[in-house]
Amino acid sequence: MKNTIKILLLLLIFQSCKEKVEISSINPVDWEIRTIEFNLPDSLPHGTTYLSVYSQIYSQTEHKTHDLTATVSIKNVNKADSVYINKAEYYNTKGNSIRTYFDKPIFIAPMETVEIVIDERDQEGGTGANFLFDWTIKPNSNDPIFEAIMISTSGQQGLSFTTQGKKIN
Repeated sequence: MKNTIKILLLLLIFQSCKEKVEISSINPVDWEIRTIEFNLPDSLPHGTTYLSVYSQIYSQTEHKTHDLTATVSIKNVNKADSVYINKAEYYNTKGNSIRTYFDKPIFIAPMETVEIVIDERDQEGGTGANFLFDWTIKPNSNDPIFEAIMISTSGQQGLSFTTQGKKIN
């Protein structure tokens, strides 16, 4: 009996020493490597895009939610010009800022896509999370495209859906 208790205590100690798994969306990609080292002229075309992103959706009733993984895609659809994303800010259902992924201009190369992943365990956004993206483009270039893909699987069931950004004033 004493040996069993000792073994259980040792297992408990080892179990408690495990590192906590980080939620990757809280420690996003190193945006510094994409930061531009020059100031963009104020005269360049610019805009703001709103994107709905669902960390959770209601399931069966308004009292039960289902957690989702969200992939936010930021796409440059220009064949020759980079686009510049000046700020990416994530808000929760109540409209409170959760985190700013970057607030210095980054570049996205022609025809490139960069992504932000919101882990399924990251529930801070809730059922009405969203992003605001401020961006700048060169004259006669296409606006960047912002999309989100939400997905979850449980057992043999899976669900997925997408949202698209909307340019706002």
